[in-house]
This record gives sequence, structure tokens and C-alpha cells, in this order.
Amino acid sequence: MALGPLLAEVVVTFVLAACLLFRYGNWFKHHVIVTASVLVAWYFSFLIIFVLPLDVSSTVYRQCMQSLNATSEQAAVTNGSDGRSCQVPWSYVPDEVFPDLWRVVYWTSQCLTWLILPLMQSYTKAGDFSVKGKLRSALIDNAIYYSTYLFICCVLFVYIILKPGLDVDGGKLKAIASSASNTWGLFLLVLLLGHALVEVPRSLWRASSYNYSLNKAYFRTAKLSSERSEAEEAVDDVLEHLQSVTLSIGPGHYLHRHLETIMQKIPADIRDRMGRRPLADGSVPDEPTEKSLVRLHKQVKKALQMQHRTEAQWVILMDEVIALEDASRFFSNHNRPNAWWPPSQYWYFRGKEYLLKTAAVCAGTLSAAIIWSELTFFVKDPVLSIFARIVNLAKSNYDYFTIELISTLVIAYLCFCAYSTVFKVRVLNFYYLAGHHGTDEYSLIFSGM
Repeated sequence: MALGPLLAEVVVTFVLAACLLFRYGNWFKHHVIVTASVLVAWYFSFLIIFVLPLDVSSTVYRQCMQSLNATSEQAAVTNGSDGRSCQVPWSYVPDEVFPDLWRVVYWTSQCLTWLILPLMQSYTKAGDFSVKGKLRSALIDNAIYYSTYLFICCVLFVYIILKPGLDVDGGKLKAIASSASNTWGLFLLVLLLGHALVEVPRSLWRASSYNYSLNKAYFRTAKLSSERSEAEEAVDDVLEHLQSVTLSIGPGHYLHRHLETIMQKIPADIRDRMGRRPLADGSVPDEPTEKSLVRLHKQVKKALQMQHRTEAQWVILMDEVIALEDASRFFSNHNRPNAWWPPSQYWYFRGKEYLLKTAAVCAGTLSAAIIWSELTFFVKDPVLSIFARIVNLAKSNYDYFTIELISTLVIAYLCFCAYSTVFKVRVLNFYYLAGHHGTDEYSLIFSGM
């Protein structure tokens, strides 16, 4: 029994989650609670990918032990070549380790997904100027969200209470609640995978064509340019309103500290632009109130977030377009290395094309295997699931490394397909992940949910 492999994967997974969060988030600018919550959410998500295969191999070993104990009077297990012996996995840990670990991961993820992160998301976009006010706004913002689930839970609870012959205690209620949450998660997973298992291989294959990728990038550029212009107009409208409010709130006004809080949210270059722009003729500002400043503060946050999103996506898209234009120009004029295009450049473009096509074929094969295995999941004899046959073959040879490798590959591919679909949904286009510390708090919290 060695905890070394498990501890190594736990530490490496934490380092991976921290590095990714450092790349996409901004530890020095974002609130420490937001950073810590998203780090825990990402860390536990990666733990499922890399640690769950170790649990699978340990389960295979325990099944072997149970089968051996059922057919033999001997309880001793050796690592020899005896046909009735079970080899201990290289990553085996005591039986109570994984249940305790998954209990912590499961309930922490439940609290983050259903309670903490939704409140934090509403808290970050609230326009109130005090912690108490932001919490109140966050609770009101999530009132419909929580009341819907509360109504469903009450209906189910009444049904369970009134059903004859069914005794309900605290443990059963907890099991029912977790089952309902798991059912909702599985329903979303089926919807996401139904699209991604086909779209991911197709996207990889199309990405190998530089002309297709360039035309698609041009289309996205035109679309994003329109969104960028709308975001800038929204910022200008908010700044115009804010500029009119500053005329009514002087340094000695009781709302001046709230106005300063709003002004601190605006970047320095935008503040300078606001100071240079003339006030519209005939604009008579209304008497500001704390409620109107709260509403204005929320509008400023939303407008700046939209502008930040479009600017970050614009920079990423421009880099992609420039790279695709170079590749398209290369393939349209040259099919082999020459004096103008060095061999390294030629093989870079060619290698990337072949690599994407190979990845598309592998992803398509994996998607087909997953769909077939899901369709034949309940067929026990004969075993038709491709992954089940691979695991059974490795199990008969005590090849625990292959079991863990196949499990990691399948789980990682399913997670990639699910999350790639989430950020492609048009309704969720408000959220994004941008490298070089370009992701805002709102999108980071959403990614942790």
C-alpha cells in the first residue's frame, strides 16, 4: 500500500489548476475569495480526471479479491504467478482513502456549484457600495433561481411523505437530494455531449484546412467587430450619464464617496477620455440618489465587462487571423520549401495540418467508440462495449496501468467535449476565457460552476 502515486497526482493536479488559473485569471487584481473559490472548483474538476482512474484500478483489484475469497478458502494474497492470486496495483491505497476523498470532492463541489459560486457571481456584478448591500442584491438576484428548486424539492418531499410504506429519514433525504442533482447534471451532460461528440472531430478536421479556417475567422471578425462597436457605444452612453452625475455631486456631497467608488472602476484612459469630451447641450442632470448611483454602478460594471470581453477576444482573433493569413498565403504560392520560405516554416505548416487531421481521426474514432459503448452499456453477455472489453482484457493480465490510461483518456475527452460546447453556446457568449490574465471575475466564476 503506497500513497506515493496518489499524492503525486494530487500535487501535480493542484499545480496544473493553479498554473491555468494564473494564465487566465489575474491573481493581483481579482478578489482573493474569487481566486480561491475558482481554484478549488478547477482543482476538484481535474482531480476527477486524474485520480478517478486510480480508483478504477483499485476497484478492479478489490473485485478480484472478492472473487478469489468466494472460490477459495485461503485469504492470503501473494504477488506471485499463482493463478488464484491477485496482483496488487502499483497505485493501490487503503480502502477508506478514496471514499473519504470523493466525499470531500463531491460535497464541496455541490456547495460551490449550487450556493457559493452563484452568490459570488451576483455579488461581483451588484452595484451596491457595501458588503451588506451586495449580499442583499445577490440574494434577491438568485431568489427566482433558488425558489424554483425549493418548489420542486417541496413537491417531491410532500410526495415522498404521502407515499405509503416509505420511511424517510435524514440519510434518505440526503440521498434523494444528491440523486436529483446528479440527474440534472447527467441531463446537461447528455445534451452537451450529443453535440460535442460530433462537432469536436469535425472542427479538428476543418481546422486542418487553412482556407476554411481563414474564411471562418473573417466571418468571426466581422461579427466580433459589430459586438465591439456596440460595447464601445454602451460604454460611451454610461460615461455620458456618469459625466452628468459628476456635475451634481461635488467634493462635499454626501454621495461623493460612492461616486469615487464608481470612478475607480473606470480605467485611466477612459477617465481621461471622459474628462475631455464635452457635455451634451441641454442635458440637465436629475438629482442623484443612492439608489440611482447603485443602478449606475451596475451599468458601469456591465458595460466595462462587455468592452473588456470584446477587446480580449479581438486581440486573440487578430493573432489567429494573422497566423492563418500567413499559412494561406504560403500554401497558395508554394507547395515545397524554397529560398523565400525556409524548410522549418514549410514543415511547421505541413506538420500542423497533418497533426490536426490525425487528431480529427482519433477524436472521431473515440467518439464512435463512446457512442457504441453507451448504446451497449447494459448488455453484459456478450460484452459489446469497446472500453469494457479493453478493461476486461487488461484486468485478466493485471495490467492496471492500461486500465488507468484508458480511463484517463476517456474521462479527459468527455470533459473536453462538454466544456468546449458550453463556451460555444450563443446564449452563454457573455462568458469567455482569455489568456495573459485577460479573463474577468464573472467569467472565471462561471467556469468554476
